[in-house]
Amino acid sequence: MCQNAGVKSPPHILTTTDHDRDTAGMTYVYPVLSRRAGGVSVGINLNPNNACNWRCIYCQVPNLRRGGPPPTDLALLDKELRRMLADIVQGDYLVKHVPVHMRRLNDLALSGNGEPTSAPEFAEVVQLVGRAMTDFGLPGRGVKLVLISNGSLFHRLYVQTGLQAMRLLNGEVWFKFDRATRAGMRLVNGTETTPERHYQRLQQSARLCPTWVQTCMFALDGTPPSATEVDAYLAMLAQARKDKLPLQGVLLYGLARPSMQVEAARLSPLPEGWLHDLAHRIQAMGWPVRLTP
Repeated sequence: MCQNAGVKSPPHILTTTDHDRDTAGMTYVYPVLSRRAGGVSVGINLNPNNACNWRCIYCQVPNLRRGGPPPTDLALLDKELRRMLADIVQGDYLVKHVPVHMRRLNDLALSGNGEPTSAPEFAEVVQLVGRAMTDFGLPGRGVKLVLISNGSLFHRLYVQTGLQAMRLLNGEVWFKFDRATRAGMRLVNGTETTPERHYQRLQQSARLCPTWVQTCMFALDGTPPSATEVDAYLAMLAQARKDKLPLQGVLLYGLARPSMQVEAARLSPLPEGWLHDLAHRIQAMGWPVRLTP
């Protein structure tokens, strides 16, 4: 007889460095410990096929490929989300799986293994999540609905409909704007869009739903972003100030987990002093900054 028969494996403990989407054994829903949120974030992955319309060189998704998601099974998503929320809100999930100092549910995040707004059902998903949040009393607990997005599809009507619904749910958008030159966006994000077009999408986002600019800064081949790149990025934020965009501020962060892309060996974290200096320059323009080195 096996000596380990009947012995239960210890529960999986969430950490800020491991965002494995499969820990809950679900198709769409996964819990993570978010260093930026300072608590548990329930992720909703609308791209279980690891497909995205961008290819960021710092992306932690393995086997990332170009494309869009398969059709979203809304009934399955609803079932999984409600089961996870019941475990967290009414059960002992936090006690079993989360370190003591981070045992709180901070948000529900439309994120995952690709661009969430590429799902044609995006607006329906927002409504579904909103109903679940209301049924579990989450808005009264200060739990937010967050969309973590590259913003590339915000010109589409169904996405704008979803953003308007998010605003009514006290939601917010984390809009990726890592670089503000065409060459920088091509290199870092693997997109042929222009900074000007991307800025127009940022304008749409900010006017439809509370929006943060989220920016990842890192060293490439041991070298930080060039002065040209940094100046272009700051000029974009200055333009947003001139245009009186109602942005919430900037989420500035560095590398936390290894990239799973072919460029991984070329990437490294920047010194905290470099990030703090950039944060101070952004703050001097009048924008709030949340820095996560």
